[in-house]
Amino acid sequence: MAVEEDGLFALPARDSPPPAEAVRADAPLAVRMRPRTLAEVVGHAQLLRVGAPLRRLAEGGDTASVLLFGPPGTGKTTLARLLADVGSRHFVALSALSSGVKELRDVMNDARHRRDRQNRQTVLFIDEVHRFSKTQQDALLGAVEDGLVLLVAATTENPSFSVVAPLLSRLLVLQLQSLTEDDVRELLRRAVKDERGLDGAVTLSPEAEDALVRLAAGDARSALTALEASAGGVTDTGGTVIDLSSVERAVAETTVRYDRQGDQHHDTVSAFIKSIRGSDPDAALHYLARMLVAGEDPRFIARRLVVHASEDVGLADPTALQAAVAAAQTVQLIGMPEARLALAQATVHLAMAPKSNTVIVGIDEAMADVRAGAVGEIPAHLRYSRYAGARERGHGVGYRYPHRTPEGVLEQQYPPDDLVGKDYYRPTQRGGERVLHERLSNLRRAVRGEER
Repeated sequence: MAVEEDGLFALPARDSPPPAEAVRADAPLAVRMRPRTLAEVVGHAQLLRVGAPLRRLAEGGDTASVLLFGPPGTGKTTLARLLADVGSRHFVALSALSSGVKELRDVMNDARHRRDRQNRQTVLFIDEVHRFSKTQQDALLGAVEDGLVLLVAATTENPSFSVVAPLLSRLLVLQLQSLTEDDVRELLRRAVKDERGLDGAVTLSPEAEDALVRLAAGDARSALTALEASAGGVTDTGGTVIDLSSVERAVAETTVRYDRQGDQHHDTVSAFIKSIRGSDPDAALHYLARMLVAGEDPRFIARRLVVHASEDVGLADPTALQAAVAAAQTVQLIGMPEARLALAQATVHLAMAPKSNTVIVGIDEAMADVRAGAVGEIPAHLRYSRYAGARERGHGVGYRYPHRTPEGVLEQQYPPDDLVGKDYYRPTQRGGERVLHERLSNLRRAVRGEER
């Protein structure tokens, strides 16, 4: 059976865990520093504490299949290997990027043979399980249900959206968080000193360490890769100290963790909109920058600004929608990178504008009433009357033309009978709506014939 890789760490099918010496001396630093025991795992204290499900699995005290869900570089593959190292388990790794139903069936047949003839359980590690189709995921159900394999699946996507419900219900979902800054520091210091790592050949200045921690953004693999690149640049010139300039030369720019369809996309956009709604232009610009640096489609950002202008600003600042639409047009006419300026301008405008959600509340309440059947007959005097026979039906009869009055407003029924007196638009006392609040009160009294 073909051996797959998870992109950095080789995951060969094997009968027993390979000794640490099997790792090549020229393997990437992140490979050489892969934890060999639970004691070497950094972070995830809540999942590895005594009695926790993951620790029980790793110690052989439980046999539940698990789904490890978390960002890249948090140790999903490492934890899967450690689960396989328990007892006489047989370890098989597949990548959802290149495996199909046939490969899964081959694994199941082999697992059945090992269970029945050797009394050995098979640990099946599937990386990027969210990339499996529904048919491929369904093919796992029987084997997981009867314990034929101990499935350890890994995904960077929210499993609620990317894993079919029948499979998800059979798995213990364990969420891995990004490593803390202290966790990354510990990894860096260990890699500098450990004989499997840099073995003390270089030292790391505090400023360089801070930079590597910041650039890693909670990703262990990223941290160790940047450290190795920095160390290589230093040793090539005969140096022994990794300083800030060494890191800057080796790593030009941090990679923003972001995916256009997954959690990072939705979470960042959500934080962007909520920062604008919360009137924090600085936070809003930060999230805008994250999206732009990560390569988000600027047209998508512009569309969100246009929606937000009506949803959360509305008539408290009537110019907000104009600013958002202008930004969207600028994106279409000019494109990036210059369009970032218009997007930033609209972002700041909306964040600093007075806020009102009365527009969306009003239209949603009106639509809810219509869906619930509160429609009623259109008053006859408002109906279209410019066709033969309309007047005989009463259409348009009695309609009063507002422009014939000095004020341009007169008493007249406009809504259906069942909705007379129903207020959908209720302006606030914020921004431009303060004026509208008073004006609307006067208009309603005039139109409805109410006493002051």
